[in-house]
Amino acid sequence: MTIIDSCSFLTLHYRMCGPDGQEVISTFGGMPATLSMGGGQLSPAIEQHLIGLDEGTKATFELAPGDAFGPHNPEAVQWVARSMLNQLGDPDERYNPGDVVQFPTPDGLGQYAGAVVACKDDGSAVLFDFNHPLAGQAVTFEVHVIGVL
Repeated sequence: MTIIDSCSFLTLHYRMCGPDGQEVISTFGGMPATLSMGGGQLSPAIEQHLIGLDEGTKATFELAPGDAFGPHNPEAVQWVARSMLNQLGDPDERYNPGDVVQFPTPDGLGQYAGAVVACKDDGSAVLFDFNHPLAGQAVTFEVHVIGVL
């Protein structure tokens, strides 16, 4: 059997749940994920739990609040002017709490997401939380390692 190390390429099924047990993402029941350790697809804390596992292993890990995606950063909760949102997207777009909006990175080559928290009554700005949705929370990570290269 092949053991996962920090440079491995993996094929696996995984499921991630928040502190309430609600599933956030799962590949079980569909196509397995293929990823490279250290490639940024999984958080470093989750990757550390995978290192040393054998091909074929099924395991579940409990990560303490903040371990999987860092602490919740209050500075990542920011008001964005509606005029800027209009420039970046559809000026007729309506934003509601819970909506997830994609923003271009400054270099225009990538994207990042923010979740709508609130909107000013006069429509002049929208409050976004740019933290990972599970930042500062406990995470349960279940994995079935299918292949290791």
